[in-house]
Amino acid sequence: MAISLENVGIAVRDLDATIAFFTDLGLTVIGRDTVSGEWADTAVGLDGNHARIAMLQTPDGNGRLELFEYIHPDAIDTEPTLPNEIGMHRVAFKVDDIDAALAIAAKHDCHPLRGVANYNDVFKLSYLRGPSGIIVMLAQELRG
Repeated sequence: MAISLENVGIAVRDLDATIAFFTDLGLTVIGRDTVSGEWADTAVGLDGNHARIAMLQTPDGNGRLELFEYIHPDAIDTEPTLPNEIGMHRVAFKVDDIDAALAIAAKHDCHPLRGVANYNDVFKLSYLRGPSGIIVMLAQELRG
């Protein structure tokens, strides 16, 4: 059986603000839609499922994020995930300039949880809290 990763789906409070954050980092919106109906209820497992969605893609074409903002049922706010909690953890991106990426994130009031770390002179990396509490890891490879 062949398998490949299609996308990572993330429910968000504000679809437009989250799209702005990720497109400023360099992802591209490749589609937007509003979904509902029996097929959506069945696929997601929620009666009356109705959501605004957007599919974003990394510039290399290998990574996709599906963002969705629930219209119905009401979205349920949760406490932001901590790095050591079980479950969906983070989205990681390799960037060519971590300082530039962090400056873009700061324009969206998204800042590192602690700072920028150096992992064995291989990567500079940082976790930050993105829109809707999403943990985003940015990593710049130091060896070419």
